[in-house]
Amino acid sequence: MTQNSFLAEVKDAVTPRATLLVIGVIALQLLFIASYVGALHDPKPKDVPFGVAAPRAAAEQAVARMEKLPGSPLDPRTVADEATARKQILNRDIDGALVIDPAGTTDTLLVASGGGTVLATTLERYLTALEAPRKRSIKTVDVAPASSQDFDGLSAFYLVVGWCVGGYLCASILAISAGARPANPRRAVIRLIVMALVSIAGGLGGAVIVGPILDALPGSVLAFWGLGALVTFAVGAATLALQAIFGIIGIGIAILLVVIAGNPSAGGAFPLPMLPPFWQAIGPALPPGAGTWTARSIAYFKGNDTTASLLVLSAWAAAGIAVTLGAAGLRRKREGEPPPTRGGAAREA
Repeated sequence: MTQNSFLAEVKDAVTPRATLLVIGVIALQLLFIASYVGALHDPKPKDVPFGVAAPRAAAEQAVARMEKLPGSPLDPRTVADEATARKQILNRDIDGALVIDPAGTTDTLLVASGGGTVLATTLERYLTALEAPRKRSIKTVDVAPASSQDFDGLSAFYLVVGWCVGGYLCASILAISAGARPANPRRAVIRLIVMALVSIAGGLGGAVIVGPILDALPGSVLAFWGLGALVTFAVGAATLALQAIFGIIGIGIAILLVVIAGNPSAGGAFPLPMLPPFWQAIGPALPPGAGTWTARSIAYFKGNDTTASLLVLSAWAAAGIAVTLGAAGLRRKREGEPPPTRGGAAREA
């Protein structure tokens, strides 16, 4: 075989388009490693919202000591009393609180392992070290404990990841089954309807698995069902929209947003206050983070503080619908495509 014929074989085997896609895959691979290792290799608490309940002078002194901790692990503020601290923890306004007993030497640390077991144990370690030089001890009380069947409080995160995977995989299959771009608005509408039906089924399935079947998470099955449907559809609609604009490359962009950027910043393995600033900033704005926050609120915090996260998921869903339909309409207009007839629809399929 001559050199020219070998090069011709190479060009036939690996087209320029395939080469670009392979380069894209390598880029995603490296971004995956950088994102996960960057977010999770050295977790440290930073500005954790934290309350102090005590008589005024003692509370202000404790806050001052906490503000001087190296690395600023806590963002302390005084609260009126223990009842107020508990309420704020359940409302997810703060992640923990120290209730100082001025008449004794044992103070109470309030935590919420349902929001992340690692954060709760980290707060216990920091407060124990802070109190030790003053000859005071700590009694830890878990205000919103994670289920005994929910190891390290990770079940909500894995549940949401499963819904996200279902969303972008289903959307990818729908989009590439008859070409990389929606052929017309009608087909786009059909795909969105199918995506909605899949989301309803997947949301219910996930809710039943983590609830009645595995007993991994407490909370309303109906609430989890609604969340699962919204998460799955938000990711699916966004994937359809990205593919409508960028073609098959849109699938890679969806993976970049949801998997590479979204999963390590979701607050799953390590709650948001323990993530580096970049991941802490983007997490709540991406579907995995918004979904994980809402799932934990449903399971352990009486459904409190879910409005912002649900609005984020709804925005992803609405934007996905609008862009998918808009791109399909613009493509028809740009190409001068007539409305599909029965025969034309058959030929496109």
